[in-house]
Amino acid sequence: MNETETSPSADDNTVEVSHQEFKTGLPMGRFRLIVNPERAQKYVKHRLFVIGISLPLLGIGAALALSGYFWWGLPMVLVGALLGRVVKAHAARILLHLALSDPKVYREAIDFEILEVRRAA
Repeated sequence: MNETETSPSADDNTVEVSHQEFKTGLPMGRFRLIVNPERAQKYVKHRLFVIGISLPLLGIGAALALSGYFWWGLPMVLVGALLGRVVKAHAARILLHLALSDPKVYREAIDFEILEVRRAA
């Protein structure tokens, strides 16, 4: 590998923009986003409290199904089981929505290196 491949040229294009500028400039195509998928999945799962929602759904759904209310319990078990997978599959879109609507999420995504904002060429 030569030196040009190992130099941190990817960070040269990263820009620091305010939330308001990000919110207005992104729909116009002024910025290009780079999302770290693994960190986005972890952040969105934590931010939306997915485990805290899915575990009670699984428990209550299983209890209902076992106590004779199968058709009430089955959908709850399915939602509880699939919630984490759906959030994981759409984590980047969910993060983008959260970052556009909340300045705190936008700042955390930038600070935790989940999201990079670059100027569009």
